[in-house]
Amino acid sequence: MERGRASPPPWRGPWILCLLPALAGGQPLAAGEAAYEEWRATGVRGRAVELSCGPAAAAPPAVVFWSFTPQGEGLPRAVAVGSGREVAMAPGTGMLGRVTLRNGTLELRELRVAARGRFLCQGLFPERGRLRVGYAAILLRVLVPVSKPFVRPTTAAAAEGAAVALTCTVREGTEPLSFSWQHQEPRGGPSVTPAGLGGSRAELQLTPANRSHTGWYICTVSNEVNNHTSDPVYLDIVYGPDEPAIRVEPFSPEQGGFSAGEREDVVLSCLAPSNPPSRYVWLHNGSQVHVGQTYVITAIARNQAGTYTCLAENSHLQTRTQATVVLTVYYPPAGSPSCSALASDDQRDVALRCRWLGGFPPARLRWVGPQEEEEERLMGTGFSMATRIQSGAATRNGSSFSCLASHPALPLGAACGTTLWVPSGSPTCAAAATKGDEYVMLRCRWEGGTPLVTLRWRDSAGRTLGDPAPSTAVLVLSTDGSLGGREFVCAAAHPLRAAAAECRLRLEVPELEAESEVAVLEGGEAQLACRQRGSSGSLGATLAWYDPKEREVTPGLAKYLLEQGEGWVNLTVRDAEWPGDSGMYRCTATNAVGTASLPVRLRVDRYPAPPNVTISKLRYTRARTEVRLEWRTQGSGNLTGFVVQRRQTKKPLRETPSPWETAAGDIEPHSRDRRLGGLDPAVLYAFRVLAVNHRTAGHPSEVQTPAEPPFEAYPAVTGAAVAGMLVATAASLLAVHCIARHRETLPRLHDLLFRTAGPGAQEPVGTAEDAEAAAGEEEEAGPAQGDPSVPSTAAGAEAAPAQGDPSVPSTAEPLSAAPGTTDDPPVNVTIAVTGTP
Repeated sequence: MERGRASPPPWRGPWILCLLPALAGGQPLAAGEAAYEEWRATGVRGRAVELSCGPAAAAPPAVVFWSFTPQGEGLPRAVAVGSGREVAMAPGTGMLGRVTLRNGTLELRELRVAARGRFLCQGLFPERGRLRVGYAAILLRVLVPVSKPFVRPTTAAAAEGAAVALTCTVREGTEPLSFSWQHQEPRGGPSVTPAGLGGSRAELQLTPANRSHTGWYICTVSNEVNNHTSDPVYLDIVYGPDEPAIRVEPFSPEQGGFSAGEREDVVLSCLAPSNPPSRYVWLHNGSQVHVGQTYVITAIARNQAGTYTCLAENSHLQTRTQATVVLTVYYPPAGSPSCSALASDDQRDVALRCRWLGGFPPARLRWVGPQEEEEERLMGTGFSMATRIQSGAATRNGSSFSCLASHPALPLGAACGTTLWVPSGSPTCAAAATKGDEYVMLRCRWEGGTPLVTLRWRDSAGRTLGDPAPSTAVLVLSTDGSLGGREFVCAAAHPLRAAAAECRLRLEVPELEAESEVAVLEGGEAQLACRQRGSSGSLGATLAWYDPKEREVTPGLAKYLLEQGEGWVNLTVRDAEWPGDSGMYRCTATNAVGTASLPVRLRVDRYPAPPNVTISKLRYTRARTEVRLEWRTQGSGNLTGFVVQRRQTKKPLRETPSPWETAAGDIEPHSRDRRLGGLDPAVLYAFRVLAVNHRTAGHPSEVQTPAEPPFEAYPAVTGAAVAGMLVATAASLLAVHCIARHRETLPRLHDLLFRTAGPGAQEPVGTAEDAEAAAGEEEEAGPAQGDPSVPSTAAGAEAAPAQGDPSVPSTAEPLSAAPGTTDDPPVNVTIAVTGTP
């Protein structure tokens, strides 16, 4: 038998049953008054189930006895007996599971199949001052969960058309069992239920098997407890090969086969569905040329034309199929036709040229006029080359012309085209100097147009400079000092434009702009800005600054900050000093044509003096280690903060005064008071306050010594009162404690404070049955006195505490020390209150 984790006591089930009439008060109940109930319960193996003795809302039985009759047998077996907290288990209950009994309820954990049968509960239930006999029979059904199923096919690989069956089996599980099948394709995808194949039974019939049955099969078995899914099993269906299908890239079909152009890459692909996959062999005019599904012919030649055969073989079934195609190779010209348009007859006409050389036979070319014309007319025809002269005056801007090419190797032919148009806008001119300003390069650009625009440079007198060029014309000039102020013209001509367009460029010395004078307060930063006005013929100019001593300002100087960009330069003078940084600064700009200069005057002004300060309050604190200082200002002036200074005043007569030391610095300009600490109480100090700005300090205030602090008695009186209250509270607590400990010496005070019950007070006995139950308790508790682990066996009986036993407290009397147990004398307390001024 088992009782928690303690060592098992001897079996006392029958002994407890013998005590049932005595515990019932000597009034045995007739058999007709016994209650009997019967119901069914279901448990799952390995889990827990609770069997209740009686309705759930009823009170637990005082004494309960559980027995078990296995299914199919007639002899019951004892399981457990309990009375209150005392529980006894019968030997051999481990075959049912882990059995526990609590409040009459039998709990079976880790339930086993052997627990299937009839459990009988017999108990005594307290009811209206007596014990009622009750019986309950529970028919327990134990369910077994389904184990993991596994699938067994009749064969792992079968030929297409054969009969295949898959069987799903489980090791254990309570019936009825439900089976379901899932099929998944070899390359993945969603699982589907095989339709029309008996997918709801333990055996799945595939009769006859086809290639769609190839893949993974999964079986799921379920009962009323759980469900379990098997591992996937792969079924392979062998078939093929089917008749091959040949694909040719590029796809150029013709009568009797396919065609391709010479030097073109041709890809022959063969596909014959088969499992296992087919083995492919390629034959050219009956000779093997390649093994594999795809045959790539790189840069095909004319001798590679002919018959190509694909052989497909299934090595598992030893079956073969084949297919044949005819490939023809033509020789068109390489690439595609090219079209161009050039200006001719001194920019009056346009020559349209179309070229496509090579091929057999040569390609035939012909020019076609604009699409907006009603009828297309031939404008030039030839083989490999075609040319047409188009008048510029008779052609509209944006007219399109096409060159069509035809060749036997090109069923759709080929074409190229060109559109005659004039670029929008006008030419743009720009000038740039080379490194060292040795040369000036003039560039004229007007991109776009068909044909391209022709550009040429001229001087102001109309003389042509340099050679004409399409789209871009560049003229290089030497900087000999004669270019300043000269003007150059770039003229542009196009066959479709009646009048020529032009742009003009004048080479100028750079111009500068800046403020003539800049003012700043001393200590600040002065920024002198200088920028170049206009483009000056787009010549790159070098900008620089010179200080009042005509020294060039270079980057990296601590005094100056130089910032420079395209066409501008800024000079920042840091921490400006008066009057050293005042003066005339000069900004210069130099390009390949000349140099320009612009002066800027910098004026550094001094800050106004800060206002005067007067001390309005200076007083020691109580400890004389701190002072409270207040001041005010008089007059106006620039102000950035305050400084407080101090020094000792009492010195020997012939000794010089000690120097002033800073007591507080960096005080905000809006502050007018300060608390200063760190003073020696034995030393007399003098203080003064100064107002400061960015650069200078104002006149110091008058020198003052701190005044003595005022007398304050209120904190001392308050402290004394609080101390008196604390001492009085402590005395009251000591007096109460003394009365509690000297109960016999001071009985009246003790009764007034605690109101204890009489020494003979006992808990009343309600009925005769209670008295008899209490007497029985005293008799049973006699031999086991001092053992708190043994509880009472009678339900509802309570033992009264023994009189005179101090270890058992009374429920009507508060806990306190017994009188006469201490010899401590009374305590006298003297309270002394001292006030500090």
